[in-house]
Amino acid sequence: MSKEAVTVAAALDPDVENHADEKRRKRTLGNVRLMQRDTKALILVPTPTSDPNDPLNWYRPFLVALGSDAVDVYTGMLTRRAPRPKWQKYYITTVLCTAMAMCNFLAAGPTIAIVQTALDYFPDAMTSNTLMTSAIPKVAYFFTTTALLQGTGNLVWVPMANKWGRRPVYILSYLIYFVTAVWLVFDKSYAGFLAARILMGFGAGAAETVAPISIADIFFLHERGTIMSAYTCFLSIGVAAGLIISGLITIDHDWRTIYEVGAALVGFVLLLAVFTFPETAYPREKRSGDEFCASTEELGHHDSSKSNVERTKMPAAKRQSYVQSLRICNGSLTNESVLKMMIRPFGLILLPPVLWAALVQAATIGFLVAVSSNVDPAFEQAYHFQPYQVGLCFFSAVVGSLLGLPAGGQLGDKVADYLTKRNGGIREPEMRLPAMMLSCITSPLALILYGVGIQHQLHWICPTIGLGLLNFSITQATNICLVYVIDAYRPVAGEITLAVMGFKSLFGFLLSFYTNPWINVSGYQNAYGAMAGISAGVLIMWIPLYFWGKKVRHSTWKWPVVSFVHWDDDREVGE
Repeated sequence: MSKEAVTVAAALDPDVENHADEKRRKRTLGNVRLMQRDTKALILVPTPTSDPNDPLNWYRPFLVALGSDAVDVYTGMLTRRAPRPKWQKYYITTVLCTAMAMCNFLAAGPTIAIVQTALDYFPDAMTSNTLMTSAIPKVAYFFTTTALLQGTGNLVWVPMANKWGRRPVYILSYLIYFVTAVWLVFDKSYAGFLAARILMGFGAGAAETVAPISIADIFFLHERGTIMSAYTCFLSIGVAAGLIISGLITIDHDWRTIYEVGAALVGFVLLLAVFTFPETAYPREKRSGDEFCASTEELGHHDSSKSNVERTKMPAAKRQSYVQSLRICNGSLTNESVLKMMIRPFGLILLPPVLWAALVQAATIGFLVAVSSNVDPAFEQAYHFQPYQVGLCFFSAVVGSLLGLPAGGQLGDKVADYLTKRNGGIREPEMRLPAMMLSCITSPLALILYGVGIQHQLHWICPTIGLGLLNFSITQATNICLVYVIDAYRPVAGEITLAVMGFKSLFGFLLSFYTNPWINVSGYQNAYGAMAGISAGVLIMWIPLYFWGKKVRHSTWKWPVVSFVHWDDDREVGE
């Protein structure tokens, strides 16, 4: 397939007459042609270049030997080295998922010992009967401020990742995370501990928001749903694993041992990032002159003869060595100012699809923050559980997250693929939204089971099942809505993720302040029943977006109030 053919195939409407208008309209990435009209062959989006250093080329199975060299049948290009093996993409995904889990390990895990922590800092709280009314709320600041900075700190990290690359952001942020984890092992003052937790949130949150950008860097459009589901799954597993491991540690050790274990694990991830994680950003638009083919059908029938090599216009590119791939700085990737990228999320959140995705995050992850901030005293009062027993209940959260992995990834992809075929090969971002129906049921049901179970002291398995269903909903629903808005506004995927995650963090921060007073006034049943109603009302909004989302996206993109979010040409990614 020629470059011109791919350009037409990827357009919003291949029969459009005004190509200038069509190009401007395509900037929202509202839809792309993912399959050829006649053959239904898959079109690779974004289109890979002939450069072996292009992250999309880190796995290229279609190589034909030619003497001591090889011909890549994606491009017809002569390459002096075989491309990186298939496992590299999945190794990078594994490192990202591990980093995701560790983002929340120390952010949420120590909450399982919030009572012991409160008694350590306020030893008179038990005798003065102020444990629940004063000591625990004060210690809760350790965790609420961390959650807040995990989201808002990305106002700095995401523009840095867009401007100078993902690798320096991963290394610097995890270095801050590691240093503060060690700091927390030794600091005995309330003010110093609070300052360290705030700085920890700033460091720990970067990977949570930058990871979706890296996933979009190295995977094609039709692959992202499954990989993104692994991302959201490990975010949830990080919370559960932190609570489980932290609870087990408290059986025979002081609660500060949690930070010792956490510091060791964070240090391990930091070493992985320094020595094994290459830069994933690639200035794709600058290499648009490469000659390529992007149809999977043509891959199977491509002529890999020597004449094909001879007609190649571009010289053979040499793959970077291991040492070269680990450069921390690779220069500027865009001409956009850092300030513009910092303020763009405030405009993006006004776009209805982005606002809805943020509300979905808030109505699932935000309510999990409410649960985790209160789970230790709730289970201790209702079932007289020890902290480690409360932590073990979160095994259901791990199971729920793992079940949400195929439900949010493969199911969403299959639904979108089916609707793409019915739509003549044109992929709309809204086509994965029908899979949200599962979470419309499980999310409110989870909150009802938890609230009613604790309120009426039903068998402990009742709220425990609620924890599992809530984490299932987080993995499933948040993955679908996040992939949806990233597909719709791909060139600003980082700012999109920042807008969504930042809103979620702010909501969780505010909710954590009011959870305990809300429960004290209304009781567990009414409080979590209200949360269930809010969750259902937010999630069901996928229905109007499915039918009218395309029209909404294109009309709201013209709003004067959001005109400053439009991106420069060098942020385009060849889609």
